[in-house]
Amino acid sequence: MENVKVAVVKGSDPRAITRQALELIRAGKVVSPEDRVLIKPNCIVPEHPSTGVTTDSRVVEGVIDFVKGCGAADIVVGEGGNPKTDLAFEVTEMREVANRQGVELVNLNKDEGVEVSIPSGRALRKVKIAKTVFESNCIVSVPKLKIHHMARVTLSMKNLMGPIQGDRGSIMHCRLDEKLVDLAGLIRPKLNVIDGTVGSEMDETMGRPVKMDLVIAGADMVATDAVGSAIMGVDPRKVRHIQLAWERGLGVGDLREIEVLGESIETVRKKFSQEFSEEKLKSYGLSYPLSDEDLRKMRKAFEGRE
Repeated sequence: MENVKVAVVKGSDPRAITRQALELIRAGKVVSPEDRVLIKPNCIVPEHPSTGVTTDSRVVEGVIDFVKGCGAADIVVGEGGNPKTDLAFEVTEMREVANRQGVELVNLNKDEGVEVSIPSGRALRKVKIAKTVFESNCIVSVPKLKIHHMARVTLSMKNLMGPIQGDRGSIMHCRLDEKLVDLAGLIRPKLNVIDGTVGSEMDETMGRPVKMDLVIAGADMVATDAVGSAIMGVDPRKVRHIQLAWERGLGVGDLREIEVLGESIETVRKKFSQEFSEEKLKSYGLSYPLSDEDLRKMRKAFEGRE
């Protein structure tokens, strides 16, 4: 069987290296002129992409360039998940890019919600999702390269939490890894483009920027996240949601079964600090990474709230 392919491209022009990464994995084969394309960046807080915590609008513009080159004309950039999404669009310059490119920009918090059941869900069985997600048949997840204090990393799969409507914390944070995999079984991006121009170590919203000058792209969200994790010096075998997704057949979580195109993991890897995440969980009375006992405690605390 042919190995799954993930591209890693390094360079100083985010827009150009995004297109190069997508070309390397032959992403044009999965985008058609008839598609309604939803590009989902990570704009979780109104912070500039240079902080390492939000997606660079130039990477998003590179994705728009690429899908337009495939003939797609119905393109939406959509994000939600925080009360300051509109401000985040301004700070990250997403609105400027959307206006320049003539594509729709949607605050998914304000979108009509659709409550759906997840038949295969093991921890997340019902959830309310922004309608735009289900109206789009080509989803492109464009996360940031970041450490996360509970999930260890926040990449393509974790980025899928943005379209959830309601109190995402109480909905997702108990049994987070399992719920991320349940959600990934419901929302299946056709492409995943990790913005590694500047990553964030230590934490997902208050982290320290790490200049990387990278874009990582793949059609397989699990494989893309495994490569992104390894590039941050985090063994993907120790990232629970990556391994659970692999076990459930949502993608490939074993680096040995992934063909990395462009730069090798070894030549671009930097060890991202997880120290702050460790301290953050300790302040909650939890261990890092979360132990089975911690998960039992959290589940008990959240009983009746899911």
